[in-house]
Amino acid sequence: AEHDPRPDPDALLRDVERAERNKKRGFLRVFFGMCPGVGKTYAMLEMAGERLSRGVDVVIGIVETHDRKETEALAAVLPLVPAAAVPYRGTVLRELDLDAVLARRPQLVLVDELAHTNAPGGRHPKRYQDVEELLEAGIDVYTTLNVQHLESQADLVTRITGAPVRETVPDAFLDQAEQIELIDLSPPELLKRLREGKVYLGERAERAAANFFKEEHLTALRKLALRFTAERVDEQLRE
Repeated sequence: AEHDPRPDPDALLRDVERAERNKKRGFLRVFFGMCPGVGKTYAMLEMAGERLSRGVDVVIGIVETHDRKETEALAAVLPLVPAAAVPYRGTVLRELDLDAVLARRPQLVLVDELAHTNAPGGRHPKRYQDVEELLEAGIDVYTTLNVQHLESQADLVTRITGAPVRETVPDAFLDQAEQIELIDLSPPELLKRLREGKVYLGERAERAAANFFKEEHLTALRKLALRFTAERVDEQLRE
């Protein structure tokens, strides 16, 4: 039988519907890494700064600088929707103010630490659900994620590092990301940054070096992050 050159009407309709959905939905970009300290937040802020200089309406929804001077300097030049202060067990937690961002309606919002669990009493238990609502409202989102917080990788990471993973994001949520950008750093380079106090400060850095940040752990985590990203690119090429 000859190949029918006419397009399949059902396929055309699906393409149109998908384009319509995508037009209304925000664009999701995930800055992805093997573990804390590789520079995900820094890369996200740097790219957001470039977008701002090109006239895009960018705001910070929530960014954790962990007192890193270079990261703080990048965050300082971007407009900010103040975080919500949520009282919890005698302390005050900073959370993404979802309603304030929705009311402000920027083109692009930065929401750090996708796997974060929100303080009780918020609209959604998890931050990725906040992000879902922002995307549905047609707002683009930049976010950050470590490989151990991917639901499919969490058990394996626990076996590698011996540290339980308490917060996860469903893989299906990442399937809708238009871009997953791997922020890669070699384990020796990361350990050097840890020693220089660029990852954690003081005794937290010492604890991290003694436990999670062992070179063999980092090498295994890096392989997981690279493999996940490579599989993701393969899928997109097949599609």
